[in-house]
This record gives sequence, C-alpha cells and structure tokens, in this order.
Amino acid sequence: MKSFVNRGILAAFLFPLFATMPMAQDGPVKLAKTITVTADHEGQTRQFFGHVVAKETVDLAFQVDGQIVEFPVTEGGTVAQGELIARLDVEPYKLARDQAQVQYDQAVRTFERLKKLQGETVSQVSVDDADTQLQITSIALRDAERSLCNANLVSPFDGLVASRNVAKFATVAAGTPVVRLHDMSDLRIEIAVPEVLFQYADQEDDIKLMAQFPSGETQYELAVREFNAETADIGQTYQITLGMAPPEDLLVLPGASVTVYATMPATDQAPVIPNSAVITDSAGNSRVMAFNPQDGDLGTVQSVSVTITPGPRGEVIVTSGLKEGQEIVASGANLLADGERVRRFTGFAR
Repeated sequence: MKSFVNRGILAAFLFPLFATMPMAQDGPVKLAKTITVTADHEGQTRQFFGHVVAKETVDLAFQVDGQIVEFPVTEGGTVAQGELIARLDVEPYKLARDQAQVQYDQAVRTFERLKKLQGETVSQVSVDDADTQLQITSIALRDAERSLCNANLVSPFDGLVASRNVAKFATVAAGTPVVRLHDMSDLRIEIAVPEVLFQYADQEDDIKLMAQFPSGETQYELAVREFNAETADIGQTYQITLGMAPPEDLLVLPGASVTVYATMPATDQAPVIPNSAVITDSAGNSRVMAFNPQDGDLGTVQSVSVTITPGPRGEVIVTSGLKEGQEIVASGANLLADGERVRRFTGFAR
C-alpha cells in the first residue's frame, strides 16, 4: 500500500514535466503577419504638381536696322497671327527700293537696245554684259523690296506678349530682340514622374490625365505631347509634357501652377501583393509563403512559386501562382521555412 502511494506521488510530480517537453523541443511558434490576396479591379489615381509653359517662346527681332516709329503692342496683351508688332522708319528703305527700281529699268532698256543691234554694230560680248547687269539689278531690286518688307515686324502666330525689350523710337540693329512672344495656342503642362510611371508615357489610351487649376474645381482633359528620355539630376524622375486646348472660361499664363491627376488602368484583375511578400533567390526565381490555417490563428506556411511583374504604382502583379482570396505572409517570409508552423499575427494584446 505504501509503495502504491509513492508511485502515485512520483507520477503526479513527473506529469507536468513531460507535458512541457514537446514545447521545449518544438520551440516557440513564430508570429506571421498575413494578408489576403486581392485583385486590382479598379484603377488608382495619382496626383502630380506641375506648371504651365508655352508651346513656343520666341524673341522676335527685325532683320534690318532702323528706328522704331510704331510699337502698338503691350506687355501681357495678345496678338493675332500677322498682326503688326512694331514698324521701323521705312523712308530709307523706300528710297533704296526706288533707286534699285530705276537701275533695273535702265538695265532693261540697255539690254533690249543692244539686243536689237546685235550682229550689226554690237558684239555678242556687249549683249552678254548687258544681260549680266540686268540680272544684277534685278537681284538688287528684290533685296531692296525685301528690306522694305522687313521694316515691319509681324506676329508669326497667335500669341501672348511676354515682354517689350526696347522702347518706341529706339534705334535697333538687325537681330536685336524687340519682344518676347509666347505661343499659347496649345497649353502645355510639365510634370515630373517616377520611372515606373514613365513606362506608361506612350500608352496614352491606358491612362486618364486631367488638369485642375487653383482658381477652380473644373478638370480639363490632357494628352501627352512629348517626354524627355533622360532623368533629372535629382530624384530619378522623367519630365513629361502634357497638352490641352486653352480653356475659354479661364486665363492661364505661363508659370501658373496646376495639379495633374493620372488615373492608372486596372491590372486585368490579376492578384496584387506588396513587394515585401516576395522572396527572390539567387537565380531570380520568385516565391511567396502561403498560409494554411489549421486551428484558429495557428497554421503552417507553404512555399509557392509565382511569376510576377512590376506594377505602375510600385506594387507587384502576380501573373501566375496565386489566386484571389489566398492568404500569404506579408513580410518576413524569408525567415520562414516551408511547412513551418506559425501563428497569424492579429495585433498586440491590450
């Protein structure tokens, strides 16, 4: 009887020890933060800040020398194509044109007279010399007429006068900038975009671009006009130039700030996961750790090979290997082994 009691006491003493041995051998169960794989059913909108620039900016100058006698344009005003911007004193050029006309008329008469007398008292050489002189005076007349025409400076396009660089009645040399003109027939907006979005620059049909100016809530549709194929010195960004027709209800000047909204397309409903969930080996193969629940928040992880491609917003698009609704480890997957038992992380206990 005493022996039976002793064995009972010993069993009661050893039972807690054996009960804890499996936990000591297995070690503590790791926590794993998991996410449910979802597909990108809707596009996402990103916001960029840009500024307005002119389609073209030119410094207009006279091609001849002279004194400015007419200068009707004002800074900030608009001019139509062909409208007079400035005019020089044309009297010297009229006189030069008239002189060239007289010399040309004289050369014509001389050539015609010698042509009639050719073979009698006039040699062929004299006729040829008269013909040469006629051509020279013809060129001089055209040059004088061109100089007279160039005494008028007209706008090459519908534009905005940015600045007047000289004053009325000033004497200017040929090539001296007189006015700076902005071509605002097509409003241009410059923005800087990251490299991943720049890849979509030539896929205009896939991206919806809208502009909104600070003075109102109206948004205007944009189109890609051109892009710079070199990155900026800072930020590894590319410059894209967008365009739109000038709004009729709003005066927009170069340098004005503008907000551009770019709506990305949906990724064909392919599963989208964060970059932190992907494990890449030395061979470049990608995989994720799928979570298989077994008992509440407890479960095991399974290594799943996937094929991925980068998305336009820095996310990872899974083209094969995963399905929508699967649960995977969101981060720290590289610290887990295939088949390892883990506990789903549900937050810190309060």
